[in-house]
Amino acid sequence: MITKRIIPCLDVRDGRVVKGVNFQGLGDVDSPVRLAKMYSESGADELVFYDITASAEGRALFTDILTETARQVFIPLTVGGGINTVADFDRVLKCGADKVSVNSGAIRNPGLIGEAAKKYGDQCVVLSVDVKRVDGVFRVFAKGGRVDTGLDALEWIRRGVESGAGEVVVNSIDTDGVKRGFDLEMLEKVCEIVQVPVIASGGAGCVGDFITLFRSLPGVDAGLAASIFHLGEVQIRDLKREMKDADIPVRI
Repeated sequence: MITKRIIPCLDVRDGRVVKGVNFQGLGDVDSPVRLAKMYSESGADELVFYDITASAEGRALFTDILTETARQVFIPLTVGGGINTVADFDRVLKCGADKVSVNSGAIRNPGLIGEAAKKYGDQCVVLSVDVKRVDGVFRVFAKGGRVDTGLDALEWIRRGVESGAGEVVVNSIDTDGVKRGFDLEMLEKVCEIVQVPVIASGGAGCVGDFITLFRSLPGVDAGLAASIFHLGEVQIRDLKREMKDADIPVRI
């Protein structure tokens, strides 16, 4: 049985890890280099590094802090932010990334997913989607959750996977930072339409939220969280022990 993955997320702005609520009110947390080293040593299965203002500011991802962070990590590292071309894939992979996450860049150029998958393989291409309910419909937002694209999120995810995305990160803006549990309704609909790994992001507040996620939706492959790990509210090794006790397959 495939084990469920636990993935801390480093949202990086100006070289520092930050965190907010519903993608707003970002506050300083810590150094990405220090946190990456800690997570690599504390039982995390993978790590995600997002340069969260690169797309909104119209610039390339800062590679100096990424390279320094990647040196501390001995688990798979996914990197995103300002990924607009295949050359951007090449740049961050050379900095130490194992997978590359595309979001706003793929919205502007949907062909990017297929181009990158053809060159680097589906397993390297992660489609990250920021989703928020608008009048009861799941809509795709761009530029760090600032812009409503008008795209239907489920249709966009389906198209992205058909184009070659080997994994999907579903970021719920509605539950981000709220710490009341993952967006199970949205995640269930995503799992119904794709066969690639689905990573749940947004809403984790305690160990029980992960257990509820994996019990309710066996099709979800991983749970991603930020502040509860950064602030020490949940220790990854404790979380995994409780998952194992709950008969959820996990790597200890």
